[in-house]
Amino acid sequence: MAFSYEELTEIRHYLHQHPELSGKEYQTTAFLKDCLKGLGIRVLESGLKTGLIAEIGSGHPVVALRADIDALPILEQTGLPYQSQNPGVMHACGHDFHQTSLLGAASLLKEKEDQLDGTIRLIFQPAEEISEGATEVLATGLLEDVQGIIGFHNMPQLKAGQLTLNAGAMMAGVEKFKVTVTGVSSHAARPDLGADTVTAVTTMVQNLQLLISRTVSPFETAVLSITHLDVGSTWNVLPKSGYFEGTIRSFNPSLQRELKERFLSIVRHTAKSLGVDVTFEWGVTPPVTFNDEELTQVVWEASQDLAEVLPANPSTAGEDFAFYQERIPGVFAFIGSNGDPDAPDLHHDHMTIDDAAFQVSVPYYVENAQALLRYFKEKEA
Repeated sequence: MAFSYEELTEIRHYLHQHPELSGKEYQTTAFLKDCLKGLGIRVLESGLKTGLIAEIGSGHPVVALRADIDALPILEQTGLPYQSQNPGVMHACGHDFHQTSLLGAASLLKEKEDQLDGTIRLIFQPAEEISEGATEVLATGLLEDVQGIIGFHNMPQLKAGQLTLNAGAMMAGVEKFKVTVTGVSSHAARPDLGADTVTAVTTMVQNLQLLISRTVSPFETAVLSITHLDVGSTWNVLPKSGYFEGTIRSFNPSLQRELKERFLSIVRHTAKSLGVDVTFEWGVTPPVTFNDEELTQVVWEASQDLAEVLPANPSTAGEDFAFYQERIPGVFAFIGSNGDPDAPDLHHDHMTIDDAAFQVSVPYYVENAQALLRYFKEKEA
């Protein structure tokens, strides 16, 4: 029997009270597995440590629905009666809402199983917040036959009842960098006897400000933010080493690659001119979340009766759903979850969800999964 919206609200509140960090979603996984088995839904052997993949229907075509399940290392300050009981961990990005939405959709799709035109895989994905979960899911091999994949993220800036969507870029490609600079230490009175890392670091930071302003078209969107510098520890010593770190983001996959190459070139040339050495560390971060044009049209049309559907404003945040889209045509939407003018944003310790948003998020999965199955079935005919 399908879950009612009231039951889904209770489930979300339970999950909100029991958040777990990326890669440690053990109780969450066990809870979801019990719910799915109670619905008579097959949970597949995946080898995943946390998270799970389940399946409804049979045969081809095959489409997938994805929701993330991990929480953030944030001390919740909402004061809600169901606020986190795990101090210092909070569902501040709404993944409690995402996974409950997919659970609700699964219960409805199970009731329609005999009418489905193929197979629907359900991905309850771990570790989105550290950009590792999608890669782990792909490594299971259980998505090799998937022809299309659907996901969404809640947006507090949108009202419950609204859904936004575009073909092309929805969320930015992200590069996380750390540059370590090594020179020669010396007394501050004799800088000529050293290779000054303070000057090197600050010159690199200054030179990199040209990366966006002088190499990127004004008709493109890109961001470079250097957010942390650490060099030196006292007033009268030129330090041997230091580092700076930050992020590069854009909505254009080819531009993202070009920016990384230019970044490396600027830093290396600056290092050579100042006689210091540099090493680079690049974090595990997602590429551009880029919606397939044909499938986006299918989802756009199928969603018209579900919500107020609007063109999306792409987000400069990153999303590891993009790793699926590198291999599988996919669609990612934004679904309204609050809409108050002063609504706390994602990753905020006061972030809250309007549970009325289930009335869009659940049918978004249900109707669009079926729409994609029909679309691929017609293409096979």
